[in-house]
Amino acid sequence: MSKTTSTDTAPERAEDPDLGAAGSQLSTAPREELASLPGLGVIGWARWFWRQLTSMRVALLLLLLLSLGAIPGSLIPQSGIDETKVADFRKAHSFLAPVYDKLGLFHVYSSVWFSAIYILLFVSLIGCIIPRTWQFIGQLRGRPPGAPKRLTRLPAYTTWRTETEPEQVREAALALLTKRRFRAHLAGDAVAAEKGYLREVGNLAFHIALIVMLIAFAWGQLFKSEGNKLVVEGDGDGFSNTLISYDDFKSGNLFNSDDLVPFSFTLDKFTGTYEASGPNKGTPRTYQAALTYSQGAYGKDKKDLVKVNEPLEIGDAKIYLTAHGYAPVITVRDGKGNVVYRDAVPLLPLDSNVTSTGVVKVLDGYKNAKGVSEQLGISAFLLPTYTPGSETASTFPALRNPVLNLTPYHGDLGVNSGIPQSVYQLDKTHVKEFKDSKGAQLRDNLRPGQTMKLPNGAGSITYETTKQWANFQVVQQPGTTWALGGALVAIFGLAGSLFIQRRRVWVRAVKGADGVTVVEMAGLGRSESAKVPEELGDLAGILWDQAPGATEPDEHSDDSDSDSDAEPDAGSPDQDDTTTPDPEVVPAEGAEK
Repeated sequence: MSKTTSTDTAPERAEDPDLGAAGSQLSTAPREELASLPGLGVIGWARWFWRQLTSMRVALLLLLLLSLGAIPGSLIPQSGIDETKVADFRKAHSFLAPVYDKLGLFHVYSSVWFSAIYILLFVSLIGCIIPRTWQFIGQLRGRPPGAPKRLTRLPAYTTWRTETEPEQVREAALALLTKRRFRAHLAGDAVAAEKGYLREVGNLAFHIALIVMLIAFAWGQLFKSEGNKLVVEGDGDGFSNTLISYDDFKSGNLFNSDDLVPFSFTLDKFTGTYEASGPNKGTPRTYQAALTYSQGAYGKDKKDLVKVNEPLEIGDAKIYLTAHGYAPVITVRDGKGNVVYRDAVPLLPLDSNVTSTGVVKVLDGYKNAKGVSEQLGISAFLLPTYTPGSETASTFPALRNPVLNLTPYHGDLGVNSGIPQSVYQLDKTHVKEFKDSKGAQLRDNLRPGQTMKLPNGAGSITYETTKQWANFQVVQQPGTTWALGGALVAIFGLAGSLFIQRRRVWVRAVKGADGVTVVEMAGLGRSESAKVPEELGDLAGILWDQAPGATEPDEHSDDSDSDSDAEPDAGSPDQDDTTTPDPEVVPAEGAEK
């Protein structure tokens, strides 16, 4: 069998007039053309701008800019996420804050420049995909191009002579290629076949998936809602999914309160267990909240467990368990023994051992020993596990030996001044300390069931017991399912475009001058690869079995003598062979080994 190699590169072959339609592109990627200045006029500039915008180069540049633009949103406090951090940043950076305001860096994802990049990327992808999709559909509806005149110009080539009739060889080649899942048909004196269309399907699927993900992310940001609510176990009021029920709430620009899923729930019990010893002592083992919930105004009560990273889904809303702490039950009585306050007071954890702090505020109903109405403010500091010698921090997060330190104040707490204040902080501007018998500020450590007496018959404060609280985050973000689906399709599409090669194979069988059939096989891939010669060799070996090589003429014949000095034909066997050897395909120079 003759061996033929070619030094032509892939781009040169694509432009080779001898290859004709066979050398056309094996993908729907637009041809790279030399840039030229647009003609004068609005239409010329618009056409030039559209071609640049819909090029793959610009799409990749916009994707890079979008990634870079998201970096400030991760490093700089965002007004839509944490207003407190933004305010603190403004106070600490008096020079940078005005600059960031002008650049929109405190609200990156809704800024004009970020939205412009987002929209341009969206338009660019659509402009890339639509023409490529129509071109690919046209390729699917058509047939593989016919064989070029000179198959020897292709990167993988083999030939042999056989006694089998050309029609039989072509029929066997057509059956073989069809069986190997090639799209094949007879085109003149050759069989044309093509395979690997899933490469372009994967490429288009990847780009379409990117568009779906962009739409899903934009939809989710515009219509999302996210709120937090702290709920104490055993609280009969629980939580109802309305705006006024949230401790804090933020939403997208197009969100409407009517979009909230109607439901309510109560926290029946919070369970937390911890490692009791070893290097991981105090590390949580179990965090779960038992809820009773109902959906809609007349829904039936249902029970469920919410764990970390295992949210409760009610309609389009997801309820996440995000934090946990303790809420001591405090009872306050006035000088006459009347109960003026009794409630569980949530305290905020300060460390991993849930050392907690907070404030008890008695705003109405309290009168001092003289019968004058006052307000009480009590600073509270809880150690869930108190160990002698460790007075300022708990040594374990569970309630092993709880101690509550109370420091009471009386006077005006400033809640009626019109200035909002945190329920976890105490304004001491207009309050006075209680003094003990020695004239020092009154403070005391209480265990569950113990009572602190206020001086001069001003009343008492009792630490009844300790409940637990859990913080829940309620999230509604449409489009997450579409975003996930787009991400999966993008991954599989990218894998297909990388690992599947589109290639073409031609088999020509014609009668030679001596009446013996000459079989030629050639292959062409989108890029130089060892896979095309290997596959062609495999196909040639199978077809050889059905159309075996013919015996060559005697090398001492007159024809051989007369042509001994002539250059052998590219499709003829080596002159010193008496029989045609098994097929062997040699890739062109420069092909990947």
